[in-house]
Amino acid sequence: MSSKIKIFYPQLKQMVKDPESIRVNGSTIEECLEDLVRQYPEVSSLIFDRQGKLLKQVFVYINAESLVKPELSHPVSGEDTLILAVLITGG
Repeated sequence: MSSKIKIFYPQLKQMVKDPESIRVNGSTIEECLEDLVRQYPEVSSLIFDRQGKLLKQVFVYINAESLVKPELSHPVSGEDTLILAVLITGG
């Protein structure tokens, strides 16, 4: 199943050459992110920690429907658009 990922993460967007969106394959959020890393291996450290868990500052939303961070096991369909964003914090 192929879904779109829109990126709102400046450093990541630069690494993938700044396209409007990227097509990824997977039936869950996790599978889609793994496919993104397969296509662009250098982005792994911007998304996942050393244990393979999503970094705290990285958020993935489905169709911009909720502000709640979904589980990586959440299913996606070909009509879905994933939004990948980073929460920038500072002092």
